[in-house]
Formats: sequence, structure tokens, C-alpha cells
Amino acid sequence: IDVRPMVERADAPATAADEAEAFWSLVQPHDRGLRALAYRLTGDRDLMDDVLQEAYLRAFRALPSLRGREAVGSWLYRIVYNASMDQLRRRQRTPSVPLEDVPERPDPRPDPGEVAAGRRDLAAALDALPPQMRAAVLLVDAEGLSYEEAGAIIGVPPGTVGSRLSRARAVLRRALGTETEGANER
Repeated sequence: IDVRPMVERADAPATAADEAEAFWSLVQPHDRGLRALAYRLTGDRDLMDDVLQEAYLRAFRALPSLRGREAVGSWLYRIVYNASMDQLRRRQRTPSVPLEDVPERPDPRPDPGEVAAGRRDLAAALDALPPQMRAAVLLVDAEGLSYEEAGAIIGVPPGTVGSRLSRARAVLRRALGTETEGANER
């Protein structure tokens, strides 16, 4: 999605093209990660496009309120996360995406999920997680954000991110059959 045409139509003043270019220069370095988050939360390319269009428009309109108080990347991730959760609430379902339908990740870093398994059950296990737990896994494990950054994005304290990750990882280990014998003896 190219955000420039969207923001040029957003009832902007005569300098819309300049504002759109300036806005795109802020968004563009984060676009791949934002796209990956939206896709993995919604599980659908069309929904991802809708979420990104809505999120980028929200961000463009809210840009004057940013005032350098927070990192642009975290701010954008939070907007995309919120737009994704809004879309999921509207749909009131958790989509299931077969692993072979998941496109190659646009980010050049290897995805921990792809490294861990090339199996269908990984996609099914991730899809089975509640969206809040799935978001924590994607932000921390897939995107490499800290608990503090992920917490700021999803609106919870870092400790809550940690507990969601712990529960999600345990569910994923059980679902993938990788839980060790000694882990249950504590």
C-alpha cells in the first residue's frame, strides 16, 4: 500500500503532497514490520490492506499530537495493533491461514517461527492463540521488541507482556509437541 494517495485525499490543505511525502518518510522505515504485524494478526491480505489504510490515516491525522514524546516506530506499531484489534473485533472471529498461504516475510531477518518449524501446525498453533497473546509473541519474538516497547504498543505493563509471552510459549510448546519432560516437574 502506498500511503501517499490516501493522505492526499484526507481533506488535507494545499500542501498535501509535501505533507504526504514527509509522513511517508516517517512511515517507510517501519512499513515492512507494520505490514507483517497487521498480516499476522488478521491472517488475510485484504484485511491487512484495510488495517494499514486505516492505521496510516489515523497516524497522519494524529501526527501533530506526537510531539516527539515517544518513538515514531512504537507509536506506529501501537496504531497498527489497535487498528488490527478493531478489525478483529468487527469480524468477531480468529482467521486460520494455512502455512503454505503465508507469504515470505518481507523483513530480511529470519522469522523465529520459520526457523522453529516449517510445519502447518505452527500456523494453526499461532492462530489458536488469543489475539492479545499472539500480538505479544509477534512483537517480542518475531519483531524483536523489548517487553517495554511491546507493552507500550498493546497498552499493558511490561510484566503483563511477559506473562502473556510465558503462557503463549507454553501453549505453543504443547501444541507443537516440543515441551520437555523436565519442564513439567518443577
